[in-house]
Amino acid sequence: MRSIVYSKPGDSSVLSLADRDPQEPGAGEVRVRVVVSGVNPTDWKARAGGTYGDGLPFPEITPNQDGAGVVDAVGPGVDELAVGDRVWLYMSASGRPTGTAQELTVVPASRAVRLPDGTSFDVGASLGVPAMTAHRALTTHEEGPARLGPGALDGMTVLVAGGAGAVGHAAIQLARWAGATVISTISSDEKAALATAAGAHHTVNYRQDDAADQIRSIAPDGVDIVVEVSIPQNAQLVAEVLANHGVVSIYANNGGDEATIPIRPNMSINARYQFLLLYTIGDEALSAAAEDVTEALHDGVLPVGEDAGLPITRFDLADTAAAHDAVEQDTVGKVLIDVQPE
Repeated sequence: MRSIVYSKPGDSSVLSLADRDPQEPGAGEVRVRVVVSGVNPTDWKARAGGTYGDGLPFPEITPNQDGAGVVDAVGPGVDELAVGDRVWLYMSASGRPTGTAQELTVVPASRAVRLPDGTSFDVGASLGVPAMTAHRALTTHEEGPARLGPGALDGMTVLVAGGAGAVGHAAIQLARWAGATVISTISSDEKAALATAAGAHHTVNYRQDDAADQIRSIAPDGVDIVVEVSIPQNAQLVAEVLANHGVVSIYANNGGDEATIPIRPNMSINARYQFLLLYTIGDEALSAAAEDVTEALHDGVLPVGEDAGLPITRFDLADTAAAHDAVEQDTVGKVLIDVQPE
């Protein structure tokens, strides 16, 4: 089978196309014929040494956490999936040497989730890291829900920073599905159009001097949940618009590894700053996210494509290095890799 591999950390030039023997699924595992592989910042950062440092935990690694395809084989003890099931994959390469940038990949059965009828492989490959991160970000409010569904966020206001990105896009869609009023901060008219297409009720350009006033005019009592991509850049704005007992869910370090957070304004409203990383939130939270995201798919939520606010940039499997570069260069929307025909 065709597989993208690397045996040392580095820039995208360490990736190469190789021919490898398919693995057989072990107990509790399934093998999936990957149709589409999704690329996230975590994929190129891991490859570049941000996760593993100067060494690798395995002699050879196939990258990419997310993907979608068809179950090809099942291992002993797997009852919930069968050969022929269409599935979406998450955390395929977490703690394992082989991700989705290959024609056949073996994963724990818990990381392969059935795709509802009519849901495309493009949508399936765009879930994983973005949608499950967004789910976690929306379920950390001390007075809010632990699960998402219609009505779960009724009466709450959610501010999504960077609504034109993959996580922001998923957060907008899930928050609106759950009944929240959704505001997205953006940096241009083009990105405002994408956030609006995703379902944001309001957009505000965070570069404008009156951004806080604009948000407060929409949410006079403040914002309950902030889905935050760049707290070093947005700390002051967030402090000015957060509601009493509001939570700031920080899922990325865009803008740097250090931030200055104003103490008194946050103290006066009992603010909560919740850092989150998908790989360490635990199985219970992962399972809840996978179930709720799939339920959202049944309701027609989380579409992709420019009309849905998430433009797609496509690459062939042999061009995985270029796909990684596109994500590293902040290509707007979602980067997908066509691994093989359906």
